[in-house]
Amino acid sequence: MNTIAAVDGDGGGDTVPGAARGAARPGGRTTGEAVRFVALGDSLTEGIGDPIADGWRGWAALLARSLAPPQTGVEFTNLARSGALTTDLTSEQLPAALALRPQFAAVVAGGNDTLRSGFDVERTTRALDTVLGRLTDSGAVVLTACLPDPGTLLRLPRPLARPLARRMRAVNTVVHALAVRHHSVHLHLAELPWTAERRLLSVDRLHPSAEGHHLIARGFHELLATTDHPLGPAPTPAPAEPPPGTLADLWWMATRGTRWVLDRSTDLLPGLLALAAVEGFARLRGTTDRQDHRMTQATTTALAALPALPGPPGQQPSRVNPLPPSASV
Repeated sequence: MNTIAAVDGDGGGDTVPGAARGAARPGGRTTGEAVRFVALGDSLTEGIGDPIADGWRGWAALLARSLAPPQTGVEFTNLARSGALTTDLTSEQLPAALALRPQFAAVVAGGNDTLRSGFDVERTTRALDTVLGRLTDSGAVVLTACLPDPGTLLRLPRPLARPLARRMRAVNTVVHALAVRHHSVHLHLAELPWTAERRLLSVDRLHPSAEGHHLIARGFHELLATTDHPLGPAPTPAPAEPPPGTLADLWWMATRGTRWVLDRSTDLLPGLLALAAVEGFARLRGTTDRQDHRMTQATTTALAALPALPGPPGQQPSRVNPLPPSASV
């Protein structure tokens, strides 16, 4: 867990805010009181791909500086960790996030779920619904995003790429529907030009580069700017630091990157191999289209099974739209 206190002002480094208390504001926050922002998720939100001297920075830290007007403090806590599943968010990250009573909370997860041999879209749906619902009920403005297809980013062979794409479409369908259900601020992260503009990806081709993290932070800020939340200046389009050269990328992969890949292989590689085996068998039998249909049905069923949310007095409880038009599997 990484916690920083930042002040939006000259765009400089993180400093301890002088949060003078003043008049009350809507939403339970006092004028001048620091805005609390909590990020939940996996390695994408942890900041991998955007290295700084003492670790990772990432889009959430970049966005944190822009979530309040100048001279208003922002207290940012990053609960995301590499390899986290959506069930890890409910059991570990959500309780810690609620204890911090955030005004803003980012929930970007689900990619690791798709890489497991035991992927279950119903379990992922329930976990994400719990996290988004609890944070929304606590009064936080929740930020969500759909994710790019890892098979496309990594240029994987078809036996791996197709089942990963199928699963990623299912997760994104769920996230789209839950964003509507819980009135979240939703970024269409999957639609950003990751493959067309290679500089947006880090050396591992799976995580954003520093510039890619800046792009995500600006995307969320642009969405929030259309609401009535007072914000600071938008994050810069690109990092002030020059991008690492080829030698620096190779050095990172040979030292920190290789260690990260080896650590992740213990839980990701078996799932990927199992996916390839199942897909290869389905191709031999000519049933890959049937696999797609089953995933669509499972996703629809998972969303339809969610309990109805209580509506205003005198109105019927609202249920989730199983397949929103912009996110069909």
